Amino acid sequence: MNWDDLRLFLAVARTGSISGAAKQLGVQHSTISRRMRQFEKNLGTRLIERKSGRYELTPAGENVKEVSDRIEREVLGFDGALAGEDAQLVGPLKVAALNNMASSVFMPMFASFNRKRPQIELHIIVANMDVSLPQREADIAIRLTNSPTESLIGKRIVTVASGIYGSRDYLRLLREKGGRPKWIGVECCGFHVTWTKRTSGSQSHNFYCDDTLLTLSAIREGLGISILPCFMGDTDPLLERYCAPDPAYNLGLWVLLHPDLKRSARVLAFRDHMVQEIKEKKDLFEGLRPQAGH
Repeated sequence: MNWDDLRLFLAVARTGSISGAAKQLGVQHSTISRRMRQFEKNLGTRLIERKSGRYELTPAGENVKEVSDRIEREVLGFDGALAGEDAQLVGPLKVAALNNMASSVFMPMFASFNRKRPQIELHIIVANMDVSLPQREADIAIRLTNSPTESLIGKRIVTVASGIYGSRDYLRLLREKGGRPKWIGVECCGFHVTWTKRTSGSQSHNFYCDDTLLTLSAIREGLGISILPCFMGDTDPLLERYCAPDPAYNLGLWVLLHPDLKRSARVLAFRDHMVQEIKEKKDLFEGLRPQAGH
């Protein structure tokens, strides 16, 4: 026996019907019926019988219900103990974020949370690839996407705009001499590879970067122009916009968590903190702030 089978059986026993159990558990009628038959087959005995339009327990069913009630009390007590521990604003918290955000615009936000909640051990995990929340590689993730994983819960906080940037000296020389700008190749993600290919046309590249922070450094060195999030390009005094941000390439900034952690006090405290801090910098993320030095 396993707890899922017992939980399903209890729902049938308490509601007296397959449809009532299905509604209580939020699953299909056919699923309840099939699993009840399999449960009885595994036990080698009938647990319920249909009488006068509803299901009643057989003697064997009464015995299983007694055991199931006891197990349920133990499970609920265990869950309550865990919830009590998780209600405390103490312990480790693993946060996944993109490197370019974690090391720049997010770091003051992380620092202020750390000062506010010193008993929470904040672990920042930076990776441009998705970190798995269901496998508990992180407790909460801050992601740039327009299609977050359906199994996670969270909300889109702001829109992150991107634009084309070059160094001030490079763009000044380009305006003086004319001609086409040189594009820096990007390989950090499929999104930016596609964006660059569409925008730069058939131009070949002899310098590539697979990280946004490397792209920023390459632009500073005058190696050409490339795409950057506005929160990076607009705050660098050595850079200048080559053209206005294109809304077609906006991305949503999401704070996401696994449903199992929706009652974790430290997860919710961090989420609320980041949502508030990010909203306060909405203009920066959406490319609405004046550039540095302007």
